[in-house]
Amino acid sequence: MAQAAAKGQELAFEIEDFGALFEESLTTGGKSEGSVVKGIIVAIEKDVAVIDVGMKSEGRVPLREFAVNNVPAELRVGDEVDVYLERIENKNGEAMLSREKALREEAWIKLEKACANSERVEGTIFGRVKGGFTVDIQGAIAFLPGSQVDIRPIRDITPLMNIAQPFQILKMDRKRGNIVVSRRSILEESRVEARNDLLGKISEGQILDGIVKNITDYGAFIDMGGIDGLLHVTDISWKRISHPTEVLSVGQNVKVIVTKFDQATKRVSLGMKQLEANPWQEAVNKYAVGTKLKGKITNITDYGAFVELEPGIEGLVHVSEISWVKKSVHPSKLVSVSQEVEVVVLDIDASKHRISLGMKQCEENPWAAYAGKVKVGDEIEGEIRNITDFGLFVGLDGDIDGLIHHSDLSWTESGDAAIKNYKKGEMIKAKILAIDVEKERISLGVKQLSEAPEGAIQQSVNASSSSSDVKKGTTVTCVVTEVHDDGITVKLADDSVSFIKKAEIARERQDQRTDRFAVGDRVDAKIVSVDKAGKANVSIKALETDDHKKAISEYGSENSGASLGDILGAALSAAGEKKKGK
Repeated sequence: MAQAAAKGQELAFEIEDFGALFEESLTTGGKSEGSVVKGIIVAIEKDVAVIDVGMKSEGRVPLREFAVNNVPAELRVGDEVDVYLERIENKNGEAMLSREKALREEAWIKLEKACANSERVEGTIFGRVKGGFTVDIQGAIAFLPGSQVDIRPIRDITPLMNIAQPFQILKMDRKRGNIVVSRRSILEESRVEARNDLLGKISEGQILDGIVKNITDYGAFIDMGGIDGLLHVTDISWKRISHPTEVLSVGQNVKVIVTKFDQATKRVSLGMKQLEANPWQEAVNKYAVGTKLKGKITNITDYGAFVELEPGIEGLVHVSEISWVKKSVHPSKLVSVSQEVEVVVLDIDASKHRISLGMKQCEENPWAAYAGKVKVGDEIEGEIRNITDFGLFVGLDGDIDGLIHHSDLSWTESGDAAIKNYKKGEMIKAKILAIDVEKERISLGVKQLSEAPEGAIQQSVNASSSSSDVKKGTTVTCVVTEVHDDGITVKLADDSVSFIKKAEIARERQDQRTDRFAVGDRVDAKIVSVDKAGKANVSIKALETDDHKKAISEYGSENSGASLGDILGAALSAAGEKKKGK
C-alpha cells in the first residue's frame, strides 16, 4: 500500500510539472531567450516600434536600430521583422527585444558560412583602434590589422574609410565575438590576376604607369600592378645622377617604358629617360671639335672632372687637360663642384655619349709663349725647383720648367757627381739646348756655357768608339735623337744610330720610363752586341748592372750593413778622387 501511495504521489508531481511546462509554452510560444524570432509591428509610438513576438506581452525596439547607414527605415504597422529575444519579460512584464542584435546574429551565421567557404564579404572601415581598424560587416564588428590593409604600407587610410569594399575573413571566434579580416589578401589575389594578364600583353616599347616600390644604389623597382620592373639609375634621366633618390621617392607615381622583357625569367627592364628627347642626337652639330663653351662642373674624380654643357650632356676634362703646368695635382685642388668653367671641345663620340673637353686650351700655351720669346742657344737664369736622379728642373717664365740633364752639368765630372753640387732653391744659369712645344719640354745645359776643355773632348772621344773600333762590352756616350713610348733612339759618336728598348733604359723597373729623356740628352750605355754590318746594340741597363756589381765587389757585399746608396756613393767619391789626382 505504501509503495502504491508513493507512485501515485510521483505521478501527481509529473502531471503538475508537465502542466507548468505546457502553460509556459503557451505564454512564450516555444521561443527561448538568446534567439532570433519573428515579430509583427503592432504600433509605432514616437521613436519606438511596438512588436508582437507571440508572447503574453509585446516588446519595444528603438526606431534607430532599424536605420541602414544612418538612414531611417520606412516602417509600417503590420510589417514583419526579425528581432533578438534578450529576455522573455523585464520588470515591467514586457519582452526585451533588439533589432541590432538580431542583425548581428544573422550576420554571424552568414559570415561563418562565408568563412567556411573562403568567400569574400563586403564591409566598411569606420574606426581606428590600437594595431588596426574596425570594420562593419553586415552588422558584425570585425578587426582589420594594420598589416592587412594593403600590400604596401599606407600612411593615410582616410580615403579608404566609410567605403563599401570586399574583405577576406581570416579568423572567427563566436564565443568571444572576434572576427579578423584582411583587405590585403583580396588585393594580392587581384594582383596575381593582373600580373598574369599583364604578362600576356607586355612587350618592349610599351609605356606603362607604375609606382616606385623600392630604391637601391643601382636603381629603383617599379610596381606596375602585379609586375615589378627594374629602372636602372642610368635609365632614369639623360643627365648624370649619383643616386636614384635625387629624382625618385618610394610611393611616387611614374610613367615608364619597357626597354627589355625576358620571357624565360619574366624580368622587365624599364626606362624613364627614353620617354624624353635624346639630347645627344643633336650633339655632333652643336658641339663640333674646337668649339669654345661654358659649363658647370658636376663631378670630380681622380682622372678628371665632368662638365655639364646642358641637361643630359656632360663631357670629361681629363686631368692632363685642366692645366698646362700643374700636371701631378689632383683635380679637386684645381676645380670644385658647381664651378662654372670655360672649355674647348677636343673630341666627340655621340654614339657612345662621350665628349672630351679641355680647359687649358682656353688659355695661352705657356710653352708656345716661351718658345716665341727665346731660341736655342740663349742663356737663361732660373731657380732650381726640383732635383731628381737624372737632373735639375729649373723654373722659367710662364710657370714652366726646363730640364738640365745631369750629363749636361759638367765637362769634367760625371753627372752623378756634378748634381751633388746643387741645392733646391738656388739660382742657376744655363743655355737652351732644345725646345719641343708639342711635348712641353725645354732642354737646358750648364756646361755648354763654356767651351769644352781639351781633356773633356779627348775623354769623350775615348769613351766613345769609332765605327772601326765598335766592340761588345765597350762603354759609349750617346745622344738621344728621338723619344718613343717603347724606347729611345740614340746616336753614337760615329753617327751610327741604335734603338734602346724601354726595358733596357734602366736597371730599376720604376725608372724604365721614356719620359725621363729628352732630345739632346747625353747618356752612357754599354754595347751588348754588334751585328755583321758593324751596327752596335746598346743598353743603359747593362751598364748600370755592371756598375752595381763593381761597386759591391769593391766597396761592400750584399750582406754588409752598407746600403746600395752608400756603396755607389763610395764608388763615385773614389772615382772623383782619382780624377783630382790626375
